[in-house]
Amino acid sequence: MPRMLDVSDEVRAEIGDEEADRLLVGEDAPRSYDCTSCRTPGDPENDRTSTVLFVGEETAVLAFAHATCIPSQVVSVSEEQLQGAVRSITGDSPAPVAGEAPKNVPGGQAVLGITSGLILIGGELHPALVVEPTTPIARPGSDGPGDDFLPLLIEQGFIPVTDLSEVPAPLSGWSVLLAAGQLHAVLQPGPEGGGQVAWWQAHQALSVTDGWRAAVNKTQRVLVFAAPVGSIGQQPREDLLREALDKAAAGGKLVAASMPLAGTPGV
Repeated sequence: MPRMLDVSDEVRAEIGDEEADRLLVGEDAPRSYDCTSCRTPGDPENDRTSTVLFVGEETAVLAFAHATCIPSQVVSVSEEQLQGAVRSITGDSPAPVAGEAPKNVPGGQAVLGITSGLILIGGELHPALVVEPTTPIARPGSDGPGDDFLPLLIEQGFIPVTDLSEVPAPLSGWSVLLAAGQLHAVLQPGPEGGGQVAWWQAHQALSVTDGWRAAVNKTQRVLVFAAPVGSIGQQPREDLLREALDKAAAGGKLVAASMPLAGTPGV
């Protein structure tokens, strides 16, 4: 039976025609796999399957994913991230999962805290990320201690949120990198029309719950909320996270956008 495997031109250019052809005829393709995005089983003889090549500074790893989860593509990651993906050990927790990493955000260097959780909107659970810096973000070149985090994100295309009754609009060119079932980065368009670059990037891949992965596999998008320092905090439960989001929205301190998984077309 022919294998339902997709090797993109981008992946073929990296691995070579010979290896790509071996994959397509089934010589080097797995009989089964755990999707690198949603972590549920896949079968290249029965499921449309994407080849995904993760490339680090010194290492490259070929992985497989449901074509409905993520298209065939090359994903550039740090060597540390790649080693974490190779280990692909995920942990589950009933609470929102949080992490942080220093990152160049609009406005300069800052530490962005990020929390994953499920948010109920319109009777449906949506996978969400909540981003909050640990310090005020000043506009480049400004001298004052003001916080321009939200205005800078609005200039990037995020939309102010006054309540959480509707799913945020898609933000073209941005995406969320989920690999080996773990959260690696939030990507934004590169300068001068180049490839995507990391806006937020985890020191170590951030685990998400089975429920979060199942939700993102269903919706194929992640809702990303952002608020100024001190607006949300590290909430231990999803109901408390929702309360903090509602309060921030009511106070005019919340922006949001929806994003596809890395590599999927922006809307």
